Amino acid sequence: MLTEGKVLLALDNCFEGYCHSITLSHPYIYLIDSRLNIFKGCDDDWAVVAEVLGYNPSGDRISLELIYFGNCLKNLEPLNNQPVNSIEVYPIDVDSFRATIELDVLQPAGEYWLVRGRKLRISHNRQDYMEAGIELKEYEPGEICAEEIARLLIIQYADLFRATDKELYSCIPSNLKKIMVLNEWYHREYYQFSTEIINSGPSIERLQTSYIANGLADKIDINSIGEALGESVSNNARYNQEEWQNNRPGNYETWQMLAKVIVTGDTSFYLPTLQSNNHWKNWPGSGSM
Repeated sequence: MLTEGKVLLALDNCFEGYCHSITLSHPYIYLIDSRLNIFKGCDDDWAVVAEVLGYNPSGDRISLELIYFGNCLKNLEPLNNQPVNSIEVYPIDVDSFRATIELDVLQPAGEYWLVRGRKLRISHNRQDYMEAGIELKEYEPGEICAEEIARLLIIQYADLFRATDKELYSCIPSNLKKIMVLNEWYHREYYQFSTEIINSGPSIERLQTSYIANGLADKIDINSIGEALGESVSNNARYNQEEWQNNRPGNYETWQMLAKVIVTGDTSFYLPTLQSNNHWKNWPGSGSM
């Protein structure tokens, strides 16, 4: 039987392989938008699909990451034979995007983006952004960055930038019913480092063998390698414990309430008292690298 505890346990322990939690402050990705989709089936099947829209300059395009949690996920492609709980879709036609953006900045001749088949005109007017509450970075006077364009466009054309039902159902059974969508919620970043190396003496031995094989044994204190690895693992374990105590989903009201919604199918159990904070303005560290 499905219980709130089982839902929260799955959310708290979501780091198998390349699986991860919802990240709004990714240092390499400028946050643009986010929302949550809650699904429930008739046989205790459930899923949560988070949408995180962001701009990764190194990827040279804006992507919509769909992050899946639940007990009935399917069709997720593994990476290096390890599980993955996310996919990426691209609402913006890449050619129209790259025709307007160079080195992350809107070019003078840039006119529009083609978003899900619709031409959306790009504003070059600084005042339009200011009136929408978007303070331009302007590393050079008059510059408008790619994520700033998207933050303005999504105000008027939100549905075009968000996932379609077909995309959402890519990795969950079609008989699940979407029972709730949250465009705003209170969020805490949550991460857990792997500490497997703490019990993996052979890993240190292999590292020592590698140094010896490459003629570096006389230049490096091999014993200090093991000590450094042990210290790193110890630091990770302390970090994990603090994260578990403070930030895991099962430890605050957003997910406690959503777990009750999932188990009962009754959305009236979601009665948040904490102010929503998933808006991009609340995550200034996103894209900071």
